[in-house]
Amino acid sequence: MVEIELDGQKVEVVEGSMVMHAAEKAGTYIPHFCYHKKLSIAANCRMCLVDVEKAPKPMPACATPVTQGMIVRTKTDRAIQAQKSVMEFLLINHPLDCPICDQGGECQLQDLAVGYGGSTSRYEEEKRVVAVKDVGPLISMQEMSRCIHCTRCVRFGQEVAGVMELGMSHRGEHAEIETFVGQSVDSELSGNMIDICPVGALTSKPFRYSARTWELSRRKSIAAHDSSGANLVVQVKNNHVMRVVPLENEEVNECWIADRDRFSYEALNSPERLTAPMLKQGGEWKQVDWQTALEYVANGLKNISSDHGASSIGALVSPHSTVEELYLAGQLLRGLGSDNIDYRLRNAEFTASQGIRYLGTSVASLSTLQRVLVVGSNLRKEHPLFAQRIRQAVRHGAQLNAVTSASLLTDKQAWAMPVAQAWIDTPSTWAQHLADIAAVIATEKGVQAPAAGQATPQASAIAKSMMGGERKAILLGNAAAHHAHASSLLTLANWIAEHTGASVGYLTEAANTVGAQWVKAQPQTGGSNAGQILSGGLKAVLLLNNEPEFDSAAGTQAAKALGQADMVITLSPFKANMAFSDVLLPIAPFTETSGSFVNAEGRLQSFHAVVKPLGETRPAWKVLRVLANLMGIPGFDFETSQDVLAKATARPPVLSNASQGPLHMSGEVAVPHVARIYQLDGVVRRAPSLQMTADARLGQEVAA
Repeated sequence: MVEIELDGQKVEVVEGSMVMHAAEKAGTYIPHFCYHKKLSIAANCRMCLVDVEKAPKPMPACATPVTQGMIVRTKTDRAIQAQKSVMEFLLINHPLDCPICDQGGECQLQDLAVGYGGSTSRYEEEKRVVAVKDVGPLISMQEMSRCIHCTRCVRFGQEVAGVMELGMSHRGEHAEIETFVGQSVDSELSGNMIDICPVGALTSKPFRYSARTWELSRRKSIAAHDSSGANLVVQVKNNHVMRVVPLENEEVNECWIADRDRFSYEALNSPERLTAPMLKQGGEWKQVDWQTALEYVANGLKNISSDHGASSIGALVSPHSTVEELYLAGQLLRGLGSDNIDYRLRNAEFTASQGIRYLGTSVASLSTLQRVLVVGSNLRKEHPLFAQRIRQAVRHGAQLNAVTSASLLTDKQAWAMPVAQAWIDTPSTWAQHLADIAAVIATEKGVQAPAAGQATPQASAIAKSMMGGERKAILLGNAAAHHAHASSLLTLANWIAEHTGASVGYLTEAANTVGAQWVKAQPQTGGSNAGQILSGGLKAVLLLNNEPEFDSAAGTQAAKALGQADMVITLSPFKANMAFSDVLLPIAPFTETSGSFVNAEGRLQSFHAVVKPLGETRPAWKVLRVLANLMGIPGFDFETSQDVLAKATARPPVLSNASQGPLHMSGEVAVPHVARIYQLDGVVRRAPSLQMTADARLGQEVAA
């Protein structure tokens, strides 16, 4: 540790730290633009000049290393005059368009200009003008004349997103930030560039000119898409969600969120929103009141149960639903006497597990791993924030290995980070490849291998990598979880982990995959699983927050199979499943209801509604409660979602990735069903800006 004196205060910091780090620790604010705690040091803007004793001139706090006994003053006349001179320089070419700038009210330059800017400028020449640029549907670069060349966006692309999509061209007053050869910004984390831009050069294209920052109410929430559990601030005006930005949580999402979480709010005000209950009568849809719709459903389910038995009723529930909704859906089915409920719509194997499948380690620990083996995942597109953390580990020397397919990893740079060893093959070979890796490790350790394998060059390279280092993880992706031999992949991964000292975990697919297991939203006593329900045969099916045609492995066959049922009840925020449903009940998306999600590491996070429900929309947990009451099912006397949560989570979760059973090493298997980045759920699919991105267009071309 090194001790320095900062404005008369003694501060101890790690050797190699900069003066800026010491100021942060001491709670002293030093004005800055280019410095960001998560990015490398550039020292472009010079706004952080401070007075260092014995230094001949003011020094940049962000780029001046601390030394033992250093004396730093941030508020002397010399430091302040230097900062004012820098501000005058920065404002030379900056356009005077604060009144119409989208960043107005939350602009770092605007704030600091009040304290450090002059009332007049000595600069009389014409201001420079930078050409307008179109870089895609998410980020607006219409006013790059405002850019102060802090290069935060450039460094973010290189260091966090892993793709240098923006760079600086030319020199002097002709310098400008741009993409090259007219390309667009396509990173799945690109929206974070908007947050870190200290001026109004990069702004949100969907949000642009829709509200002023002081008109917005700010409310906390949790991301409802992938399993990172990112913390959000949802900004609201006139009961409409206007913008979503990250809420900093170092243990979960740091200060970043994926574009999927940032821009999917557009769907919440989509014309496809279902705002009133609807019944299909004579082949036509008609709006009805809640009482009529609920009585129709309750009577229909009771009649079907009476005529065909409770086992003829089932439910397909979405892992994007809340803990409370999934718990009540299960209680409703089991109250009727049926165990036909499942959230595993994309799975091909439905073996019972000994515990709740989860990440196997903490989210934060992904940043410090030294060895990683990823099996069956398009890591960057399926879990952008997990990929970002692993990217940091790789930048600090970690070795990343992969056993995957060409559709998930097209080349060693497809994940925007170096992959040490990539074993790319068809999904039917993955189990054998893991057995090969295990065989090499068994030979090295002098133990019995779990299955017959060969010491191929790829197997030897991955085995050697995983036997090195200290902090290690084997991570099974969505394609491994949905694989027809998923349990065999897990068994082999567990054996490799046991003999290399690694953790084993699933990069769980959805916001509440872990929560769905916790509240038993899957058969417990031999009921039909999702694959069986989707193949038809049931008389009544309840669909909670999902569209089987897009959200299941059955695809278009699901519509045909479900169309044979006597009654299909869809609970959705959108006009979904209309081809084969008999009843549509409008339920609230995550912004209009209170609830909880459990992220991949098993972290339970609750949230409140940020806006009032749209039209006649009701929270799903209330709809399920009333349905149970109408059918006379006991135990549904809940007043609040917190009451439901308390009952649902009364027993602590048993998190375990243990495995057992015979190994299936060979035989052709269907390609696991994996949703593309902007097709994951109904909300994302209805967000116009996300559907105009390069990733979405690629997915549409593949589907076609």
